[in-house]
Amino acid sequence: MKIYFGFTVAGDRSSVVAATKIVELLEELGHDVLTRHLIREDAWQADRSISPQEVYRRDMAWLQQCDLFVAEVSGSSFGLGLETGYLLGATDKKVVLFYRRAVETKISLLITGITHPNCKLVAYSHLEELEDWIRYTLF
Repeated sequence: MKIYFGFTVAGDRSSVVAATKIVELLEELGHDVLTRHLIREDAWQADRSISPQEVYRRDMAWLQQCDLFVAEVSGSSFGLGLETGYLLGATDKKVVLFYRRAVETKISLLITGITHPNCKLVAYSHLEELEDWIRYTLF
């Protein structure tokens, strides 16, 4: 399965350990993570090595290609909101949004309040909880 993994590049990256765990686990389960580069330390610099228009075209192409959108939104950003809104508004693709319970009040209510039937919100407190959900519930 082709998975678009969403994670902030310019926002709060304090959940990078969880994001890395998600990507590694998805790959371990045999999935192709189209946006693996987002967990790299140089993600911000890498995205700025091409024009904003190229980033947009590339990411929109990946969103169209993907079978599933999975994101870690604890440090949610405008880009994550745009990606989520696009997929829920313009496609029938499934969306799974993970976030740390400890920061729930800091995440946009437009994210934590989603009731769209194609979107699953998953709060977690520990990496083990996150891993179990991916292994036993996601697929």
